[in-house]
Amino acid sequence: MPAQPAPLSSIDVGDIRVTYLPDGDARLSPTIVFPPSNDALWAAHAEYLDEDSKLLLTFGGFLIETRDRKVIVDLALGDMEVPFPPVEGFLRGGRFLESLEKTGVAPAEVDAVLYTHLHLDHVGWTAQGGSLTFPNARHLAGAGEWDFWRSVTDDEWLVAMGPDREAVQTPLENRIDSVADGESIAPGVTAVATPGHTPGHCSVVISSGTERAIILGDTVVCPLQFDERDLNFLFDVDQALAGRTRERIFAELEGTPETVVACAHYAESVFGRLVPGHGKSWVSLS
Repeated sequence: MPAQPAPLSSIDVGDIRVTYLPDGDARLSPTIVFPPSNDALWAAHAEYLDEDSKLLLTFGGFLIETRDRKVIVDLALGDMEVPFPPVEGFLRGGRFLESLEKTGVAPAEVDAVLYTHLHLDHVGWTAQGGSLTFPNARHLAGAGEWDFWRSVTDDEWLVAMGPDREAVQTPLENRIDSVADGESIAPGVTAVATPGHTPGHCSVVISSGTERAIILGDTVVCPLQFDERDLNFLFDVDQALAGRTRERIFAELEGTPETVVACAHYAESVFGRLVPGHGKSWVSLS
């Protein structure tokens, strides 16, 4: 059966609720976005493909609700539907605020927005009409991430993939702060440096009691990367560093199979666990 975009869904990590907020999806050529791969590999893993044999990626973010704090991780693509010729596909979004409304949380109630990184599909709802969508929130990114994108001027490909200067960077000017590796964002919510996909890429660990989850950002974009360890992603800014970071994360997760793993791009279900030895390592929770 062809893959479908992941729906709005929630898990509880102890007394912390984590809700996936879908925005849209992308349909892309799998062999282009994962250059080491070939048609035979994807034919054997058609569960990640749509009815046209395109790789299906979901766009969205996560709402984390602790006892007294509300944090959003990533702001998805935004209200758009555009072709994406470099990877023979298209991108579409627009449902993020509708998804948030279904949780009963208003934008003004959000205490912090943490970007795993600043690629265009993670910052799309930063502002509307020049004003921040989440006006009362601290806006945070990993150390070096903001400065990197502010300094990119002559690489057209990087500029196209990064935060739009007018729609995103200008509203965030003087409103975004860096978050350090291991820094607490809210009780039980911690940023962890996972560089490579971008220089300041970070993941988010959620802990409550004996329970733990991790939001990977784009450290692992497709669950197949858990089994095909050399499956590098086209949009990793530093391919070698991204590979080393993935190996570190794989080692940590394989040692803690009870940890829930989440990624906004996974189709069908964004929540699962890494359980090697079951045919494929990624096992979704749904």
